[in-house]
Amino acid sequence: MAVPKESEVQWLSRKRQSRRGEWRGNINILLYNPDNEVTNNFMPHLWMFLLRSLTPSEHQVFLLDGNARRMNEQQLVEYARENQIGLVGIGAMTRMAAKAYRVADALRAAGVPVVMGGPHVTEMPDEALGRDGGARHADAIAIGEADETWPRIVADAERGALQEIYAPVDAFGQEQKPSLDRYPEIPWERMDLDQFDMIAHFPKLARRICNALGMTWQSFHLIPIESGRGCPYGCEFCTVTGFFGDSIRFRTNQSVVNELLALKSLEKRKKGKIAVFFIDDNFAINLRRTKSLLREIIARDAQVPWIAQISMNLLRDEELVSLIAQSGGIWIFMGLESIDPENLKSVAKDFNKPAEYAAVLERLARHNLYAITSFIFGMDGDHPGVAERTLEQIRSWPPGLPVFGLLTPYPATPLYDKLAAAGRLTRPKHWLDFKPFVMAHSPLGLSAAEAEAEVLRAWKASYSPAAMASAMKWLETKSLKDQIIHLCSRLAFRGIYFPQMRWRQWARVLFENQGAILQVAAGALKLKFASRPKEAGPVDTPEQEQLPA
Repeated sequence: MAVPKESEVQWLSRKRQSRRGEWRGNINILLYNPDNEVTNNFMPHLWMFLLRSLTPSEHQVFLLDGNARRMNEQQLVEYARENQIGLVGIGAMTRMAAKAYRVADALRAAGVPVVMGGPHVTEMPDEALGRDGGARHADAIAIGEADETWPRIVADAERGALQEIYAPVDAFGQEQKPSLDRYPEIPWERMDLDQFDMIAHFPKLARRICNALGMTWQSFHLIPIESGRGCPYGCEFCTVTGFFGDSIRFRTNQSVVNELLALKSLEKRKKGKIAVFFIDDNFAINLRRTKSLLREIIARDAQVPWIAQISMNLLRDEELVSLIAQSGGIWIFMGLESIDPENLKSVAKDFNKPAEYAAVLERLARHNLYAITSFIFGMDGDHPGVAERTLEQIRSWPPGLPVFGLLTPYPATPLYDKLAAAGRLTRPKHWLDFKPFVMAHSPLGLSAAEAEAEVLRAWKASYSPAAMASAMKWLETKSLKDQIIHLCSRLAFRGIYFPQMRWRQWARVLFENQGAILQVAAGALKLKFASRPKEAGPVDTPEQEQLPA
C-alpha cells in the first residue's frame, strides 16, 4: 500500500522538532558536495562515498554532487522535502565555501539540521558557526577527518542532540588521525553513479559518432579512491599538510587491490568503462611501498586505467615509471608550478628542479604515460611575459594537459599568514566572493591585472586548435588507443575551465578541432574495417591492434 506523502507543513514541523530534540527515529541523510557555480569538475568527491559506507545501515543516505547535478538553494530545499531528509552533511573546499554557506542557510531556514566539514571549515570553524561576527551557517561542524566522528554525528542527530563541534581527539584532547589499516569497504555496486556518467554529458551527436567509430561503452565513470593520506613537503600555498598531516598513513595493499577488482567487476556488469583517480596527495611518496602496491595490482590482474598525483622528483625512478605503466597508469598529475627555481624556493617547493622537467616528461612518454602539468602565475618572481616563457617550455615537451592558476592564499596556510603580515592581501576573504582567475593579493613583479591576463593567455594558447593539431601530430607514431585517449581527454578536460556544457559550445569546440577529430576518426574507421574477416575464408594475419572497449 502506498504511503501518503506528508505535506510541506508536516515536514517542516517534523524537522523543527528534530532540531529541538523532540523527534526520534531513523533518519534520511543527504550528503552534498557543492559546486562553485563557475568551474566544472566531472569527478565525484570521495568523502561522500566514504561517509555513506560509515553510516549505520538503518539510515538511508542520498548523495548529490553539485558539479554533476547543479541545483540552486530552493531546488535543494525541495529535494530535501521530497526525500524527507532529516540531516544534511556538507563538505566543502575553500573555493566552494560561498555556495556551501548559501545552501546551508536555505536548508536550516527550512528546518533541516546541517553539519558542515572539510578543509575550509576545519581552518575557519568560527566562520561556519557565526562566531566571527557573521551569520551562523551550520548546526554543527566536523573538524578534520571525519572517519571516526561521523557515526557519532549520525547517532546524535538521530536523537535530536547534535553538538556544535565534533573533533577527532583522544582522551587527552590531542588530535588523533584515523588509521587506514582497517579501511571500510565502499560498496560501489550499490552506489548511485548515474549522475557522474561522463558520456551522459556528451552531446547526442558526439555519442553517435563515437558509437559509429566502434566505442562500445554505455557509460564512463572516473572513480576516486585513496591509498594513503598526508604529505611531508609543506609547500607554503598548500592546505594538504595542515589538514591531513605531514606523516603518511597507508591502506594495506590488499585493501586497495580488492577495491580495484570490485570496480573491474562492476565495469563488466555495467558494460561501461571505469577509470580510477588515486586522490592521494602524493601517491608515490614512499617509493618502496608504492612499488609493492603496483606489483600486487599487476600480479592479481587488477589493472584499470588510473590517474594519480605524483611529485616530479619521484619520477626520476625508471622502475617506478615502468610499474606505473604496467599497472594501468595513464595520466600523472604533477604540480610543476613554475619554470623559475627562485619562484619555487620562495614557496618552499624547491625540491622541484625545472632543469629536470623535460627528462621526466620524456621518460613518461616512452612508457606511453602522459602528464597533467600544473602551473601557478602571480608568484613574486613572475614578470610580464611569464605565460609565453612557460608556453615555450611546454611546447618542447611531449603533449599533455597543462593547467594554469593564480597563486592563491588559502586560510591558515603559511602563504596566507605571510601576505597578511605584509599587508598585501587585497581580498582577505576571497572565498566569500569566489571569482576564477582573480588575484586576492598584490604580487611584486607584475600587477594583479597582468597576472590574471597571463593565466588566461596560457589557457587560450594551450587549448587552441593549433595546440590540438600539434599534439595530435606528435602522437601520429603512437597507437590509435593513445591518440583517442589524448583527443578525448583534451576535449573534455578543457571543459573544466571553459564554458562547454551547452550544445552550441560543444559544436564550436568540435568545429574548431575538426582536423584532429577527423584524423583520429579516419584511423578508427580504417582499423574497424581492416579487422573485419574477409568473405573468402580465414586467413592468418598479424594480431590487430584493438580499439578500447
